[in-house]
Amino acid sequence: MALWMEKGSEPLTESEKADLEAIAALKESAAFEFKEKGNQYVKMGKKHYTDAIDCYTRAIDQKALSDPETSILFSNRAHVNLLLGNLRRALIDSQDALKLCPSNIKAIYRAAKASLSLNMLAEAREYCLKGLQFDPNNEDLKKLDRQIGLKISEKEKHEAQVSKAAAETKELVSAIEYRGLKIGKAMYRELTGLRKPVLDKSNILHWPVVLLYAEVMSSDFIEDFCETDMFSLSNIFAEDQPLSWDVENNYRIEFIELYYEAGSGLCLSKEKLLGCLLEGTAAFHSDGVGDEEKDADEDYKQQTGSPKWIKVNERRTLHDVLKEPNFIIPGIPVFYVLSKRSSFYSKFKAGKWAPPSA
Repeated sequence: MALWMEKGSEPLTESEKADLEAIAALKESAAFEFKEKGNQYVKMGKKHYTDAIDCYTRAIDQKALSDPETSILFSNRAHVNLLLGNLRRALIDSQDALKLCPSNIKAIYRAAKASLSLNMLAEAREYCLKGLQFDPNNEDLKKLDRQIGLKISEKEKHEAQVSKAAAETKELVSAIEYRGLKIGKAMYRELTGLRKPVLDKSNILHWPVVLLYAEVMSSDFIEDFCETDMFSLSNIFAEDQPLSWDVENNYRIEFIELYYEAGSGLCLSKEKLLGCLLEGTAAFHSDGVGDEEKDADEDYKQQTGSPKWIKVNERRTLHDVLKEPNFIIPGIPVFYVLSKRSSFYSKFKAGKWAPPSA
């Protein structure tokens, strides 16, 4: 006996109708039983959440309940998926619940909560506003809406920081390119950290500068060396503050000379330079940076032979020295401090000393 008639077939007999009604009643009863079992499993705790999902799914599959009742089943399953961290499934279940009953407040709340956890802030806000239209005094929705508002504010603030950092860094790269400066792989990061040049409102570059005493591998640091300032040793070195390790007083101003290493390493491409200067800012993205640093390492290792040292004329400005064709700035400028009175001086000048591997 065919209980489901195809279109155009003979009408059902009274007996067939009774059979269909009995089957429908059984399926409805089974759906409610599965729903109740699911609710009990949820109360039993996390170990039984998957059992609860199975029960709600079997209740839905009966296809025997009204749209509002089936909406509750989807909403209940969304709740358990949220508890399990199945955010995308929770959102889908909530949306299916709302298709059947748009005013299901719990489904709206769970859709908003899942959207928030998925960082879909606009959608989360929309669900909250929709729910508050149905139930203006719902405290859970109000609280969630405040959380979403804070997240949106944080996101907008971060996006503004990213935009500002990206714009400033692009200006900095343009200023470096305009001056014809060449930037290579950063050296002595343990000394310099993520320090980088700053372009002021007058379009003047201010550089952090490392002064390295090659003889003892000790260092000093100049936080802000304006590119228009000259290498006046009396301004760089304090006459009344001798170095603690210079027991022979070799490193007095009248005996000091500054040098930079010519042609060390390779010049970074514009893209790599931008990535390096973005490091440490809100706009920095780590993807690919490690590979660039590895490439730079390999480039640097390929530079072999004795180092070539160029003496710095203290009457020249920092800008004049940095734009020398043979000066590849190792991230930030590094100058080597030598004493003409030291026995190390002749060894250095003869190219018999080289900086440690970066």
